[in-house]
Amino acid sequence: MKFILGEKIAMTQFFDDKGRAFAATLVSVTPSVVTQVKNVEKDGYSAIQIGYGTRKAKNINKAQKGTWGDKGNFAHVAEFRVEPSDLANYTVGQIIPSDAFAANDTIRVTGISKSKGFQGGVKRHGFKGGPRSHGQKHSEREPGSIGGSGGRAGGRVAKGMRMAGRMGGDDITVRNLKVLAVDKASNTMIIKGAVPGRRGTVLRVIG
Repeated sequence: MKFILGEKIAMTQFFDDKGRAFAATLVSVTPSVVTQVKNVEKDGYSAIQIGYGTRKAKNINKAQKGTWGDKGNFAHVAEFRVEPSDLANYTVGQIIPSDAFAANDTIRVTGISKSKGFQGGVKRHGFKGGPRSHGQKHSEREPGSIGGSGGRAGGRVAKGMRMAGRMGGDDITVRNLKVLAVDKASNTMIIKGAVPGRRGTVLRVIG
């Protein structure tokens, strides 16, 4: 199992050696540092914690300083569950390089999706809205009835009813993505297709 933290830069276009063009995402994958190795005996589960990026020392609390020591002032930290047998491959302070992945590797990418604020049923759930003719007025994007027999006695709104509300900002995983290229000199990775989030979103890349 391989993993690394990265930061979404932008979408781009990638041409392979046959001249085919692919929609792709450019991701910054500055080397990460193993900050903690967790095992079943002490922590109840096996995982590798890694740190990514840097921030000012004044913004690091005492608990983080005690855990990280002189390994760095990390802006982001993430844990990756691994099999107990894989723990021997990692040590605290180990560097996970930007070329941990290679071209043609199959990966999955997890990140926070774009937040779209408070949205109606048409945008949030794909409702078709009301009729566009026959004298309708102001009902083109209304959700329709939310009560009736579906709400049982008293006509209350049934639990789980799809309605307007906050949209986006969810932890999304996209699977079966392909690495198109990795440039160790610039610490960048080109991934085929789109990944969750806006520019600057921190991504967890797992292979």
